[in-house]
Amino acid sequence: MKGVSIEERAINLAQYIIDSKDTVRGAAKKFGISKSTVHKDVSERLKKINPRLAQEVRIILDENKAERHLRGGMATKLKYSHQKKNRD
Repeated sequence: MKGVSIEERAINLAQYIIDSKDTVRGAAKKFGISKSTVHKDVSERLKKINPRLAQEVRIILDENKAERHLRGGMATKLKYSHQKKNRD
């Protein structure tokens, strides 16, 4: 995202998260920046740039946070099912 202003980056990140329902980690990977930068852009900077968009992103991020333990559990289950398959 070279050549893009911080404001543009924050808006692009927000639109991506809203459209894809992706996580902060997923957005960071997609845009090639750190999770901290994504979080700061969509949680702090975006409030000043576009409060309505910031509110929309907050809804998605809150949903992702609420589902985080479920995704972690599924990842663990998948990990151990693969290990069991390899032993058999």
